[in-house]
Amino acid sequence: MTSTDTEMEGHKAAVLLEHTRNAVDPHLRAAVETLPGAIRRVAMYHFGWQNADGTPASGQAGKAMRPALVLAAARALGGDAQAAMRAAVAVELAHNFTLLHDDVIDEDTTRRHRPTAWALFGVPDAVITGDALLALALRLLANDPHPASGQAATRLSTCVIELCAGQQADCALEERGPDDVTLDECLAMAMAKTGALLGCACALGALYAGAGEREVDAMDGFGREAGLAFQLIDDLIGIWGDTARTGKPVGADLTAHKKSLPVVAALTSDAPAAAELAALYRGAMNTPAEVRSAADAVDRAGGRDWAQIAAADRMARAVHHLSRALPAPADAGELLALAEFVTRRTH
Repeated sequence: MTSTDTEMEGHKAAVLLEHTRNAVDPHLRAAVETLPGAIRRVAMYHFGWQNADGTPASGQAGKAMRPALVLAAARALGGDAQAAMRAAVAVELAHNFTLLHDDVIDEDTTRRHRPTAWALFGVPDAVITGDALLALALRLLANDPHPASGQAATRLSTCVIELCAGQQADCALEERGPDDVTLDECLAMAMAKTGALLGCACALGALYAGAGEREVDAMDGFGREAGLAFQLIDDLIGIWGDTARTGKPVGADLTAHKKSLPVVAALTSDAPAAAELAALYRGAMNTPAEVRSAADAVDRAGGRDWAQIAAADRMARAVHHLSRALPAPADAGELLALAEFVTRRTH
């Protein structure tokens, strides 16, 4: 793909995401506004629609990647995207359930350039609000008269269990030493924690289009592989991202001693810098100089290059799955644009 092609795909994806956000937000907000008072207040803040004092805010509720995948998958398989709107909203609610909980677990104090919900309202309110968003997602599907809603609810519930297993594995990895983690188990954790929900989003779109089991599974595979590519890029941004664009401190993942994929690739390499990185991970690593040294060690040990190559490989696998569901390339345009977007992003 030429640079011009990439720019065109990026523009196409940006337009599609903006259109999705404009289409989904009214339904998402209407669902959130059904929550009880205190929980609603935290949720409205988390989504960027209100300030902490309840006054209106002009923030956005994220990029809308997952609902965009639901609707694009439905269209690609000849379905009515509008009929899949509840499924798109449900997936976005489930995603934000994970964000609220992840911020608590990771002790992240900033998201989308604002204090995280737990940092502002406290851990109990953030956790409870996350729980409520997940219940709301499942209620939306349970009340949806669409014939695919039952299968969709089952698939989303199964996906959330997998997400929880991935999160638990992530937490367990953080407790282990830098010499006691393998790349394979980190890849499996990332597939469960990130790939599963993107795969579920694509599968739900296929279900709502009336697709058969083969197509649904292929779309799930596409989303999973694209999701792993997404995580690889996200991990790179977590080390080298621009604070002005990410809203998080430079090297936040390193400061937190996160065993992200580039870090583990570096730690398990034979490069001399791997030992330097392991030594830094055994220490406090809370000064800017130490964080810069760790980022440099990851780079010199090959973690940065490995992650970029692995992201491209996972995208190739994603395209292979997509071709199984959509033999006609023209039908895959939106989904390919979205997948390309997640591997080219910088924040």
